[in-house]
Amino acid sequence: MLEYEGAKSVAPLDCYLGIAKLPFKISVAAMLRTAYWAQNQCSYERAEEAITENLRTRINDDTVRLVTNYIGGIVFKNDCQRAEECYALLQSAKLPYRQCRKGVLYIETDGAALNTRHKNDQGSTWRENKLGVVFSSDNIYSWTDRHGERRQQLQRREYTSYIGSVDEFKKHLLACALRNGYGEYKETVVLSDGAAWIRSMTEEIFHGAQHILDYYHLSENVYTYAKTLFNMDDSKYVPWAKKICDALKKSQFKQVLMELEPYKDKLSGACPVNLYGYITNNITHIDYAEYERKGYYIGSGAVESGNKIVLQQRLKQAGMRWNPSSAQALLTLKAKAESSLWHMDVETPAYDYFSRL
Repeated sequence: MLEYEGAKSVAPLDCYLGIAKLPFKISVAAMLRTAYWAQNQCSYERAEEAITENLRTRINDDTVRLVTNYIGGIVFKNDCQRAEECYALLQSAKLPYRQCRKGVLYIETDGAALNTRHKNDQGSTWRENKLGVVFSSDNIYSWTDRHGERRQQLQRREYTSYIGSVDEFKKHLLACALRNGYGEYKETVVLSDGAAWIRSMTEEIFHGAQHILDYYHLSENVYTYAKTLFNMDDSKYVPWAKKICDALKKSQFKQVLMELEPYKDKLSGACPVNLYGYITNNITHIDYAEYERKGYYIGSGAVESGNKIVLQQRLKQAGMRWNPSSAQALLTLKAKAESSLWHMDVETPAYDYFSRL
């Protein structure tokens, strides 16, 4: 500390403030708040405005992006390490399967396209972000409304988001499931849209879980098929599709397949949905009458809304294109914030990381 004509100065200032070894020459707390606003707003520019207004600090949008990539990269690296450790336990058959808790653990997963700045091996800039959401029946609040109808609200869930291959995503989903009680609950239910990669992943990672094909996704495919079959004549396709959906919900899938038999080759190439094949491939996942008797969810609404909350609202605004690493960093932070894990999975590891510099 130097004194000159009554004024005090500190040199070098960054050493005095304890930020000499930190990137961007701002404190860890400031970096964390910057990253928080970056995932919370619809763009880096809006994040800059929010930081100026709420923190009374000027950080331009380029710095906001760099800080977010840096913090998100730290958190993602920790997630990858945890995922590898959990997968190693699975491979060594050391996962704990105590099944000591009553209730159901739900695992939902889906894929959604994200536009990037780089072409893949097929020449497309679009890449699939795989999203998983895990929650248990303990997290579901139920009540009866004034009309006597049963209502439910999901109070807590955890998201995991990964841009890349199924081989890596499955490790992250397993880690997420384990943290939320996989192996402890007596029952595990996996809900999906029936994609082949999800079926294969479920068989490997969550062997023994009840895999359910999302009833509402199946219904959409039935109506899409019916529109083509009856040439968009709603007087014909609507009642036919409703009859098929009602039969499927009553687990009358054998009768449905018999009715579809004459049409299974008729619409080849003309319809985006091969309904006969779709039902056949998921035949062990559509016993809806039994699922409802057991009180299971039969719709994957949690992951559908998760795609909107985690991916679309932040990374799919008009004109947005992403570097995959930047998108992954932001998606990781967004998933942590929406899972109420910001303190545990973002702040704590960040402080630990910078304390070792």
